Amino acid sequence: MRLRQLLTTYVLPCLLLLFCSLGAFAQTRTVTGNVTDVNGVPVAGASVTVKGGKRGAVTDSSGNFRLTVPASATSVFITSIGYKAQEVLLTASGALMVHLQTGASELNDVVVIGYGTQQKKDLTGSISSVSSKDFQKGAITSPDQLIAGKVAGVSVTTSGGQPGNSSVIRIRGLASLNGNQDPLIVLDGVILPSIKNPDGTSTISGIADPLSLINPDDIENITVLKDASAAAIYGSRASAGVIIITTKKGRGGKPVFNFNTQNTVGTVAKYVDVLSADQFRAYVNANGTATFKALLGTANTNWQKQIYQTALTTSDNFSVTGRSGFLPYSVSVGYLGQTGILKTDELQRGNVSIHLTPSFFDEHLKVELNVTGAHTRSRFANQGAIGSAVSFDPTQPVYQANSSFGGYFEWLKGGQLNALATRNPVALLKQYNSIGYADNSIGNAKLDYKFHGLPELHAILNLGYDVATGHGTTDIPADAAQDFAQTPGPGLHSRYKQNNTYTMSEFSLNYVKDLRSIKSNINVLGTYGYYNTLTTPYNYASIDAAKDTIASTVPLYPTSPQEHTLISYIGRVIYTYDQKYILTASIRDDGSSRFSPQNRWGTFPAVSAAWRVSQENFMRSVHWLTDLKLRGSYGVTGNQDGIGNYEYIPSYYLSQNGSQYKFGSTYYYMYTPSPYYSGLKWEQTTSANVGLDFGLFNGRLSGSVEYYHKNISNLLNNVFIPVGSNFTNQFTINIGSMIDEGAEFTLNAIPVKTKDLEWSFNFNFAYNKNKITKLTANQNDPTFYGDQVGSIGGGTGNTIQINTVGYSAYSFYVYQQVYGKNGKPLEGVYVDRNRDGVITPFSDQYHYKSPFAPVVLGFSTALDYKRWTLSIVARANIGNYVYDNVDAGLGVTQYIQNPLQFLSNATTDIYNTNFYANQYFSDYYVKNASFLKVDNIGLGYNFGKITKNINLRLNANCQNVFVITKYKGVDPEVYGGIDNNLYPRPRNFTIGAALGF
Repeated sequence: MRLRQLLTTYVLPCLLLLFCSLGAFAQTRTVTGNVTDVNGVPVAGASVTVKGGKRGAVTDSSGNFRLTVPASATSVFITSIGYKAQEVLLTASGALMVHLQTGASELNDVVVIGYGTQQKKDLTGSISSVSSKDFQKGAITSPDQLIAGKVAGVSVTTSGGQPGNSSVIRIRGLASLNGNQDPLIVLDGVILPSIKNPDGTSTISGIADPLSLINPDDIENITVLKDASAAAIYGSRASAGVIIITTKKGRGGKPVFNFNTQNTVGTVAKYVDVLSADQFRAYVNANGTATFKALLGTANTNWQKQIYQTALTTSDNFSVTGRSGFLPYSVSVGYLGQTGILKTDELQRGNVSIHLTPSFFDEHLKVELNVTGAHTRSRFANQGAIGSAVSFDPTQPVYQANSSFGGYFEWLKGGQLNALATRNPVALLKQYNSIGYADNSIGNAKLDYKFHGLPELHAILNLGYDVATGHGTTDIPADAAQDFAQTPGPGLHSRYKQNNTYTMSEFSLNYVKDLRSIKSNINVLGTYGYYNTLTTPYNYASIDAAKDTIASTVPLYPTSPQEHTLISYIGRVIYTYDQKYILTASIRDDGSSRFSPQNRWGTFPAVSAAWRVSQENFMRSVHWLTDLKLRGSYGVTGNQDGIGNYEYIPSYYLSQNGSQYKFGSTYYYMYTPSPYYSGLKWEQTTSANVGLDFGLFNGRLSGSVEYYHKNISNLLNNVFIPVGSNFTNQFTINIGSMIDEGAEFTLNAIPVKTKDLEWSFNFNFAYNKNKITKLTANQNDPTFYGDQVGSIGGGTGNTIQINTVGYSAYSFYVYQQVYGKNGKPLEGVYVDRNRDGVITPFSDQYHYKSPFAPVVLGFSTALDYKRWTLSIVARANIGNYVYDNVDAGLGVTQYIQNPLQFLSNATTDIYNTNFYANQYFSDYYVKNASFLKVDNIGLGYNFGKITKNINLRLNANCQNVFVITKYKGVDPEVYGGIDNNLYPRPRNFTIGAALGF
């Protein structure tokens, strides 16, 4: 489906339906005015809204606004961040002249929460909100990148530099060991299905990350629900936290057009430090046998520079917002074209987004229609070229005359292709053509009806969908060495396709009432929700270059659909007394088709309270204290995404092609019982949170301090079972538990604010400690050391991490290296930790450090001087460790002189160790990877009006500016802690322009 199809299928019908239902327009009049601060400086971006209605406008760079209001309107509200809200009475004639007072108006800002909104001052849970003005800038391709380093307790780690690549998002540490740990994503009220499978792969074929289908330029605000009291309203899918994305909507007034364009150049920030061709020759000549010396070539090839390139990105977005009669609207169209720094990597994305917010029946019925569509075309490079480029012999040429493999040099043995040798990195890229397409549309229709005669009661219907189709092909030519051993013949053509259909419907009754006689406000919500996900993969056979079917790929079934349904009942009460004491209680009951009837339903309650100390009479005389609020919460959330759809049901699986049974002259597939466990249930997180919010000096200084404790129980874990008790010797059950606890601190400040100069900054600090408390039913079993995890490159089935009770998850499990007098490690010499004279696994291996940083810092600052703006964003991790799998695999002599009769390059660490054989389990390779990163430096200049109606702003950004770290690898930021040829994150230089008219 192309963008044109998306437009005609989803958008135009909504528009036609809406316009056909429009009634007569009410009589209106036009109001104009100018908004300044007390010093007469224009306030740009101030919101001007009609009292009692939704009509509004935004002031321009000169503080001017123009607003069409109903003839019956009597006043407007004017608000702007950093200023006190002001109500202004409308006059019969003449422009309004408004002077805003500096104040802590951000306390009255409306924050999106689950199933509603709340003023910031009334929040009782741990909720952080980042608006568009504070987003990360530059070449941003996915919404999660907008808030990297911006929210305490939220880490966003990109998986590398591939265009459209996914990020690992973690909120307050781990939420599971074997389940999905990604936060729940809610887009404009649509609760999106999982964006990743438990193994980290995309749930939509043809795209690396489903989040990259959402245009970041369309986003107005991102809210993070961190504690259980805030997230429990989403129940069984919220144990990893919730991220609520709100897109830009029409604000009323005359049409406002905006065009943004950005062009980016990306370069490789750092290469893996390997031997140069001269160093490699010298090493082989000094240490090699005659056989290996004879294999040396005469070229000087830097293979990493052969596979990488200067990446180019262009991003263009056009939007129009305004009001036509009573119809506020926002329409945007965007295009992204990005090449990767790895040659042949490419992403093209087109987006369209339409948001309509009309009101009917004297604003008793408010309608919100949101439709977004995206079409992407990706070419996926063969990322095996990255490892190959690091290890390929630098004395060999890229091309070779008379080569049978497309003209590329390849290792031969006895005149034939050396089947087990490293492949030519350039050939891996050029002779590999993988094209993927993804089409996605997300939308919803939300109807909010305020009852006539009972305006405090609202009936809300929210109907949403998320549909996606992903498909693609992979082609490898017959002369490509990377697929030369194919059966029946060389070459490969494969294809894939997958359809995802997600629908949801929610109906709510919401009663909000001011009880002024008892100084109270009550907000009661009741909701019923239905959510269905259907995934249909299509199965195809692959063919070789001669178009012969590859027998081992022939599917037995054309499709293999998977479906699951969730039904929910939700209730919440928010009670406020005297604007000082707030109590919130919620409960959600979820029923999932993934579980057996006896475990199908899960209940997720939460309660939280807040005391606005600053509103007490005894605090009235403390004029420098703007806000002081103490809050606490307790709640339960769940996780079902680590469980398959039918794992509690007895089932059978078909044997592989090589296991068919012959009857007569016919081969038959055999059915084998699958292991199953009917007692599977939710993973469950119980958490408590206490926090203190403060504001000083009219909001010039504000922040929060928090402590939390999370207990994750019913963890999914693979356990061994007695032979014969099931159809396998191990399966997954709910048996484990672990603890996350930590503290967070956030500080926002405006140290300088004058007529021409303003300096603001944000600092956030997060500390998290993780510990496993249970893994097996028998905690005293002396034969159980823990679950070995963390697979590494090198050997067969080697792992470098372990999950053990009493330690952090994924701790490194290694031998303690012994060093010589020269400070260099001694090959094969380790500390005898149990002093029995023999080095043995488990007895002498020990837990050494964690891949997860206990301390994470974020820092942002902006300096505005007249029309100039300078901004900086930095992040730091302290205490994280990385296993350097690159050095462990390549930094040894044995790897250079491969017994299979080919040469491989080594990292320069070989000079530090002089190891002959690999020492994979030495703690020498577990490195301190603490870092300080300057993520972004931006400079902008606002020209203001360059003509009567056109505003212009120019900006320049550098991303991934520099890193300060002791780690010698390409990048110290490796989620999970195993560095194995990570796709390098580019250093991006961006120039952009924004036109408004």
